[in-house]
Amino acid sequence: MKTRQLGELTVSEVGMGCMAFSHGYGKIPPEKYSIEAIRNAYSHGCAFFDTAEVYSPNLSGIGHNERIVGKALHDVRGNVVLATKLFLNQSEVRHSGSVYGAVRSHLEDSMERLQTDMVDLYYLHRMSGVSIEEIAEAMGLLMEDGMIRGWGLSQVDVGVIDRAHRVTPLTAIQNIYSMVERDVEAAVIPYCLEHNIGVVPFSPIASGLLSGKITTKTKFERNDDVRNWVPQLSKANIAGNQPIIDLLQEFADKKHATSAQISLAWMLHKYPNVVPIPGSKNKERIIENLDASEVELTEEEFQTLEERLNQCRVYGHRGFSR
Repeated sequence: MKTRQLGELTVSEVGMGCMAFSHGYGKIPPEKYSIEAIRNAYSHGCAFFDTAEVYSPNLSGIGHNERIVGKALHDVRGNVVLATKLFLNQSEVRHSGSVYGAVRSHLEDSMERLQTDMVDLYYLHRMSGVSIEEIAEAMGLLMEDGMIRGWGLSQVDVGVIDRAHRVTPLTAIQNIYSMVERDVEAAVIPYCLEHNIGVVPFSPIASGLLSGKITTKTKFERNDDVRNWVPQLSKANIAGNQPIIDLLQEFADKKHATSAQISLAWMLHKYPNVVPIPGSKNKERIIENLDASEVELTEEEFQTLEERLNQCRVYGHRGFSR
């Protein structure tokens, strides 16, 4: 698979979001299946894997997903880039005595679960009232300690990004981004391009909407399935977004690809610093998503797709700056 840069980190052009093995898409698969799926992705050329400390069934625990990722990639650790994320609140900082101490404590726990002595890319998962400048300073110290290679922020706008980057240069921003969630195109991606910061879109296939496999008759699992509240996936909005699905299918037929692959190829063609991390708990779907790296849009094809997409109204909107 082709590679891209996230700051100084070299990663596969398409990464893998691992959350679905623990949370967010209904019943989770057996651990053996999840480990096999991650290893299959690695064998297929994926070298960038994303997890978080909080990914656990119903978000009721800590570390479930990190442990799976750690077990799956332990033997090939030197060949992959591992990204994980932490939540931090002010009470932890007070208890620890410093932001650095609190962040380092989270990192040490994550490293143990991931079976590694260093995390390549460490994100603050969400803003929570702790000074972003102090977070950035702590991340810089952890880089000096050799415990992380780079750091990032998730679901943030340019104001926060700029404040953080001035203290310790950022490696990547992980925001929601897809054909139906394009807010980052206005300011976040241009800022990141100018400052050598990677952009890592999560939910780049819009929780499956852009695959064309979800219809108004699709029923999502009742327990721990985020698709029950994703705005574009209400029955009315699925119907409203059908022109976008039809457009993707048209291009997929022309390119002998799938709709999901076209949606990923679109963002890969558009921005050189974008590395999507589609997530799935299905082995076949994971490989399909990775193969988007092999789908090449010509400039003419991209411009036609872009122009027609811009004419489509998007029904349902989530946004990233909250």
